[in-house]
Amino acid sequence: MRAPRRRRRLRLLYSAAAHRRSAISDEILGTSLAFIAGAINAGGFLAVGQYTSHMTGVVSAIADNLVLGVFGLVGTGLVALVSFGAGSACSAMLINWGRRNARRRQYAYPIGLEAVLLLVFGAIGAASGRMPGLMLLAAPLLCFIMGLQNATITKISGARMRTTHLTGMVTDIGIELGKLAYWNRDRRAPELMVMADRRKLGILLRVVGMFFSGGVIGALGFGQVGYGFSVPLALLLMSFAVASMRPARPRSVLASPGEQA
Repeated sequence: MRAPRRRRRLRLLYSAAAHRRSAISDEILGTSLAFIAGAINAGGFLAVGQYTSHMTGVVSAIADNLVLGVFGLVGTGLVALVSFGAGSACSAMLINWGRRNARRRQYAYPIGLEAVLLLVFGAIGAASGRMPGLMLLAAPLLCFIMGLQNATITKISGARMRTTHLTGMVTDIGIELGKLAYWNRDRRAPELMVMADRRKLGILLRVVGMFFSGGVIGALGFGQVGYGFSVPLALLLMSFAVASMRPARPRSVLASPGEQA
């Protein structure tokens, strides 16, 4: 019994970042990345004093500080914004290069890079006691990581998922709840009936829940362990990347019927 279970777990681990996608593999990767983003965002706030996973607040802060004449903070915000965008651009380049040169590994590259950069962030924090100036790199690095991750899951899921911010997903949850609560008085015209997408609602709730759980764990982890807490997060990401870099297996292992390339 244990061997088949282990094989199933390995198949799920492989499928999370595999180039052949299914609804299940998208959900596994999406919820895992949401957990990591929540941990980085909440824990990163304790480490660097600012949230780094969404740019709405950053752009608003740039506008406020520009009006107030606090130009140093305007510059800080612009660096965060450019770093997030650069991370997104890096993800797009890695995935598109992978599609042409190493199709099976196209999603493993940005996920693996995110893991390495998380380890770099931990190293910066560990060395900051001796070289305080290194901390100037911490916030831009986290923004780059979040841009990298958000673009990666956007490409993988066909823009159906975002993992570093929740505005769109909470909006979609509200829409589906509104549909669920809608009273279809006249059932004689099925084409006019309002029906909620319960499966989509379930996925959205899980992603939001994992982001929140990651935030709690990240705040506790970075608060108690410090920068070293970036190591287990990086290892989780690396497990997805390494699993999909393994040598090719028979198609029955790589993908189930109905998966799309």
